[in-house]
Amino acid sequence: MKKEEEITNVQPTNASSEQDPMKESLHHSEERYRTILENMQEGYFEVDLTGKFTFCNDSLCRIHKRSIDEMIGMKNRQYMDQENAKKVFEALSQVHATGKSLPEIDYQIIRKDGVTRYIEASVSLMKDAAGQPIGFRGITRDVTERREVEEQYRLLADNITEHIWLRDLYSLKIIYISPSVEKMYGYTSDEIRRLPLKKLLTEESFQEMIDKFITEMPKAVNTLPPFVHKYSFETQAHHKDGHLLWMDNTISFIRDKSGKHALLLGETRDITGRKLAEEKLQQTLKSLRKAISTTIQVLVSALEARDPYTAGHQSRTANLACAIATEMGLTENIIEGIRMAGIIHDIGKLSIPAEILAKPTKLTNLEFSLIKDHPQIGYEMLKDVESPWPLAPIVHQHHERINGTGYPKNLAGDAIILEARILAVADVVEAMASHRPYRASLGIETALEEIEKNKGILYDEIVANACLRLFREKKYQFPRTGQ
Repeated sequence: MKKEEEITNVQPTNASSEQDPMKESLHHSEERYRTILENMQEGYFEVDLTGKFTFCNDSLCRIHKRSIDEMIGMKNRQYMDQENAKKVFEALSQVHATGKSLPEIDYQIIRKDGVTRYIEASVSLMKDAAGQPIGFRGITRDVTERREVEEQYRLLADNITEHIWLRDLYSLKIIYISPSVEKMYGYTSDEIRRLPLKKLLTEESFQEMIDKFITEMPKAVNTLPPFVHKYSFETQAHHKDGHLLWMDNTISFIRDKSGKHALLLGETRDITGRKLAEEKLQQTLKSLRKAISTTIQVLVSALEARDPYTAGHQSRTANLACAIATEMGLTENIIEGIRMAGIIHDIGKLSIPAEILAKPTKLTNLEFSLIKDHPQIGYEMLKDVESPWPLAPIVHQHHERINGTGYPKNLAGDAIILEARILAVADVVEAMASHRPYRASLGIETALEEIEKNKGILYDEIVANACLRLFREKKYQFPRTGQ
């Protein structure tokens, strides 16, 4: 019995000693919890189901300019106007009904000193041990300064014709969009906010936008403050009435106060008018090229009727000149100009008597001086022709030489336009490699030796090297007669 009594007497002592550490641990946890809440920069609050404050930290008191004693028991209608109180009530009702947290709600409060402040808050539901709702808890931030800055920019953005917008960097959610969007797209601001980018943009533009963003994002990350990374690109978008718009966009990566990239600032301009004008210009240029091509073909036919040798020479020279230009990596537009000039570069020979052009023996000095006039005559024939290419200068200079020993103007070096320098090399190679009424072909190797020997002297070195590569490495060949 004594042992049982001893056991009985000991048991309560053991239980008490086991509970003390648990209580102490719980007490420490609560203290840490309170310490964290009290030292938060954001305001923290707890309210009951009626909206009365049951707890708040010092930061919230500072936001409201009230003491903790003043705050506890206050309802939202005591520090808000009717409109904002209704807004908060509806937000809390939504949280209560769904049980889901509300990550963002913004409203205005009136501090004890009468000053209005803008507040941004996140709210969640509090439940008891049985899972029944007992109130709400939330974290608030005073965003008055930010809102004032936003309002200043909003005033600016609202009164410009360009479309200005702000999006969250990660969710791409629209934070701000200027009213000019309605005139630009035909949609209201609310409609644009709800309209997915994938539906606003054409499929091709949407994919290009995503690809561009993926490319530019790492560059933005590596851009150190205070520099802002920005980039531009064009997109096509659907107007509300169905027609397509061309937009020019400039995107900037904006940092928050901590320096972390948080926002995308967009400036969008409607360039549909410019694009339509460019398209019309291209159509005009296409028509002009077609007209020039027809005119040139008439001139070629006239020359061919008088001198079949010259006509074939022009065609083969033009083909070689285009091949050299392609080897040099020149643009399609420049190559097309060289082709056009090449097939009429001897057009000035129309003024030379046919018997001189077809003479089977060596020319006299007088006859050769007449031949040397053909670049000048060709220039006079072409100088007033409207063309997107410098046809007249190319024809005028195709017998000039790098060292100034050519004709008719003894031009040298860069004074000779590039197209004429290319045509000069092609002209010499074709002439030496082909038969003439007064001599047999000298052969392609002899022609290439001439270019090799005089590159940098008579002929542009870069052009000459491109020509030599064509024949010696890429096996370029002139088409057979009649081709």
